[in-house]
Amino acid sequence: MRYDRTVRLDADFATAVARTRDALAAQGFGILTEIDVTATLKAKLGRSAEDMEDYVILGACNPPLAHRALETDRSIGLLLPCNVVVRRDGDRTAVQALDPGTMVALTELDALRPVAEEATRRLDAALAALVAGETEG
Repeated sequence: MRYDRTVRLDADFATAVARTRDALAAQGFGILTEIDVTATLKAKLGRSAEDMEDYVILGACNPPLAHRALETDRSIGLLLPCNVVVRRDGDRTAVQALDPGTMVALTELDALRPVAEEATRRLDAALAALVAGETEG
């Protein structure tokens, strides 16, 4: 089972991170956390992490969707917020979101399906906006 929804952009890393934040915000997602994986690994591992590409994890949350999911299953917080990865991928930048359908597959709770479907529509719209922005520029 694939657990990601991925697009690749020609934008540089910093631009891709900024555009990803904007695209998520346009779909009602706020960023609760940001982990600079590259900087963290370099700080903790030193030279052994020098070759790590630019890599950031954004913890995106759409409060109404999170509330609906938590009302269905309090343990679903283990899968929240929705992680979105922005990372260098060769000469491009990959933007990857955890597929919200993973919530339903892992929990086997059909009651989460409507929440996962709406989250998927919103994340797909954000990813599509990123790709569309490439062709407009």
